[in-house]
Amino acid sequence: MKTRKLLFGMAVIALGFISCKDEKKMKAEKSVETYVVYVDSLGKLDSVSTKENWESIQTNYELRNAEAETALADLKDDVKAQEQINESRAKYEELKAKMDAQTEAENQAKIAASPKQQLRNALFGEGKVGDDMNFAWVNAKNILGVYQLFVDTAQKNKDSYTREDWDEVKLMYEALDSRKNTVEDEGLTSSDNGKIAGLKLKFAPMYTLNRMGAKSDEMAKAKKGN
Repeated sequence: MKTRKLLFGMAVIALGFISCKDEKKMKAEKSVETYVVYVDSLGKLDSVSTKENWESIQTNYELRNAEAETALADLKDDVKAQEQINESRAKYEELKAKMDAQTEAENQAKIAASPKQQLRNALFGEGKVGDDMNFAWVNAKNILGVYQLFVDTAQKNKDSYTREDWDEVKLMYEALDSRKNTVEDEGLTSSDNGKIAGLKLKFAPMYTLNRMGAKSDEMAKAKKGN
């Protein structure tokens, strides 16, 4: 009798253990399914909705991705579940790459449209110098042409530059001069160096006089406005 009771008790415990194990597996499978469905739903959103809600989408994705990763541990060696997750991750990474590229393009467009960038484009050429102030592209072979374009552009627009424009021009000029110090040790010819010196002599008084004139004009306008 006692033996029967003992066997019965062990059977109940075993059934309970199996039941818990099955429940854990079902919960894990549900997590994987939820993850897959969520990623698929992202692909059905229009680009505007995706962009507007991207921050929230990323947060929700990370949560579901973590849950799916935990579920995989409970679904030991479940090849199908692993394949489903890998496929969904690939879909999400593709979407993320697309959003990152779109954001980068928009940021670049904003920078390109800024007055400062337009001024730099005119002085050095389209996209040559950005906010990073990188002049590594200037070398011994092209530096004379860079100075020539810079001074010619300043000369052409000197009557329309504001005081702030001249301040930006001066900042760019000093950065170019700094690059010249490096280029001189990289094969700058004495002939080009002499021509650059002539351009610098032309620019210096142009800057001083026109920057003062722009400041005077702004002060006069300010007084008139008052």
